[in-house]
Amino acid sequence: MSSQSSATRHPPPTLQLTVEGMSCASCVGRVERVLAAQPGVEQASVNLATERATIIGDVAAESVAQAVTAAGYPARIFVDAAKTRALQQQKKQHHIQALQRNVLMAVVLTLPIFVVEMAMHLSQAMQSWVDYYLPVPGRWVAEAVLSTLVLLGPGRQFYRLGLPALWNRAPDMNALVAIGTLAAWGYSLFATFAPQWLPAQSVHVYYEAAAMIVCLVLIGRLLEARAKGKTSQAMQRLLQLQPNVAHRWQNDQSEEIATESLVVGDIVEVRPGEKIPIDGEVVAGESHVEESMVTGEPLAVRKRPGDALTGGTLNQQGYLRFKVTATGEQTVLAQIVQAVEQAQAAKLPIQGVVDKVTLWFVPVVFMAALLTLMGWLYFAPQGGISLAIVNAVAVLIIACPCAMGLATPTSIMVATGRAAEKGILFRQGRALQQLRETTLIAFDKTGTLTEGHPTLTDIQPAEGFSTQQLLTYAAAVERYSEHPLARAVVDAANAQQLERVSATDFTTSSGMGVSANVNDQQVHIGTQRYLESLFIASSGLEPLATHYAEQGKSPFYIAIGEQLAGIIAVTDPIKNSSQAVVSQLQAQGIIVAMVTGDNRMTAQSVAKQLGIREVVAEVKPQGKVEAIQNWQQRFASVSFVGDGINDAPALAAADVGIALGSGTDIAIESADVVLMSDSLTNVLNARHVSQVTMTNIQQNLFWAFIYNLVLIPVAAGALYPAFGIQLSPILAAGAMALSSVFVLGNALRLKRTTFTH
Repeated sequence: MSSQSSATRHPPPTLQLTVEGMSCASCVGRVERVLAAQPGVEQASVNLATERATIIGDVAAESVAQAVTAAGYPARIFVDAAKTRALQQQKKQHHIQALQRNVLMAVVLTLPIFVVEMAMHLSQAMQSWVDYYLPVPGRWVAEAVLSTLVLLGPGRQFYRLGLPALWNRAPDMNALVAIGTLAAWGYSLFATFAPQWLPAQSVHVYYEAAAMIVCLVLIGRLLEARAKGKTSQAMQRLLQLQPNVAHRWQNDQSEEIATESLVVGDIVEVRPGEKIPIDGEVVAGESHVEESMVTGEPLAVRKRPGDALTGGTLNQQGYLRFKVTATGEQTVLAQIVQAVEQAQAAKLPIQGVVDKVTLWFVPVVFMAALLTLMGWLYFAPQGGISLAIVNAVAVLIIACPCAMGLATPTSIMVATGRAAEKGILFRQGRALQQLRETTLIAFDKTGTLTEGHPTLTDIQPAEGFSTQQLLTYAAAVERYSEHPLARAVVDAANAQQLERVSATDFTTSSGMGVSANVNDQQVHIGTQRYLESLFIASSGLEPLATHYAEQGKSPFYIAIGEQLAGIIAVTDPIKNSSQAVVSQLQAQGIIVAMVTGDNRMTAQSVAKQLGIREVVAEVKPQGKVEAIQNWQQRFASVSFVGDGINDAPALAAADVGIALGSGTDIAIESADVVLMSDSLTNVLNARHVSQVTMTNIQQNLFWAFIYNLVLIPVAAGALYPAFGIQLSPILAAGAMALSSVFVLGNALRLKRTTFTH
């Protein structure tokens, strides 16, 4: 009973929310803390770049969304992926347009203040001219009005979001800007309307600083929003591949309908040069279809009746008619997008360091600003009030958790999107980091290192049996098997036009053999170990099996009833890409291994041709898992590449499971990375993506941290006593905005990642 319940135990449900209003890593931390406090939540992670929260646990979806919304971040349940994406894209566009309006308004209102104040610093003559034509009382009042309009108009968002966050003891980037600008603006109001309350030498105004800070931060956010849009361009291109219109074939005529109106079973026609509108199976016609958007392979694939078609691929010269097999979120294109979005929403292990830092970052910045204010008030000579406020404001404004929060997710977004364009799907974001750390990559043999399209080369009946009988019975059983080697037997029988005999009671012993009832006789086909488990002697044909194996062929015994009936040998050619991939991985210092259920001598023969020294053969699926676990004990990190049902456990057990997209659904579901083409070259490309992405993330984090470590002390006035260098709040705002834009710009370089073909 216990084993049954264990086998049927399901993973906890996963809920996704779309979360708006997050501006920095501190916002992310606050939303995660709110989610973690909700009943039933086992794990919660929030992604700043995708604006999405992933919650694992049995939770009340509406109440969780309401809790996040109550915390100041509007949230809604992510249900219909296509509609949510469209709505999210629409909101992003509206957000950019609103930012553009705010920036324009802020610039128009700030420009007069900036021009006047900057002109006064150009020369003594210019200062005298300004003082004569724009005397101080009136000029300061005008600047007060203009700066107030900037703060209450375009800058209102900082106070609407930042002050409640400060009140709730969860300050974020908005709070830093709000306090900094209010300090500069408020001090200026005192200097303008109550100068008698200040020392004479401290009566200065900083309206231009308050207005320029709002202006520059808004410009930075506009650039950031546009750059964020570019990070998801690859995803948008994928989504736009599917045509909006399809030609449905009904009553011997074609009618044009919306693609989204198609249902499973509809017949659709595709003319030369048109895109396949949706997934289906060819029922009439013949053509070549260019599938690079799915596989990354530039060569067109021949399509005949019975072949599968993928929505979004391009029909070349022929005419096709096909039956719809999947719609909506079940199509290959939608699943590719879902897989990439899943990876983009994930957090890499390296993000844990950032989370710990940003948890304390904003409170520490407030403390640093307070210490700066108190320090200058205490140590500065006359005029210290003005100097203290300027430096404290600069500290508040220069600090930038935005850059730290964007460092990892933006790189992931760009990298996974770029990889998806080349047929490499990172289903799990953590694989981006772990694949670079891999020290050993193990490959399955059949269908992975080899073509997976074997041919029958030899058939030797035992005494009392004929070649024809042996092949007829073997084909009857193997017709029910999905193993590539089984197809070779069936193809050989079809080629000889042998009588097709039916079989019943088909069973499989995973990794060893198969059996079925043919003409009231039990037929067994499999390895020597399989026959031994059935207590059927195979000694009479063992020398021949050894001879076949030494030639790189896979020998299989056939028993009819309880008697050895003969032996067949199948060969599976090595893929053209296998040799180059193995050599390049070894040149990079990666240990290459092979694990297979095939005959040991056959495996050794293939391994010898490829230069692989680590070989595990004649193992069941659980044996593959044990091999992976043994390697994990010897090496730091192990990846496994496979394609079959019997590879699924090993794919799940490896630190990074890499499945070939041509493989079975269960293998793909068990994998962290899916290669949509048969070519193993994409193993190199996947690892290259991992390497350049992690390098990019480390660069982003380095500059984000160094920026704050270096510039916060400068903003506090550390260089002023010795060198007279003081960082203006205006320059601090510009530097803060540029830091986020720099991180995004660096991440966008990943769009130019090159691949091996």
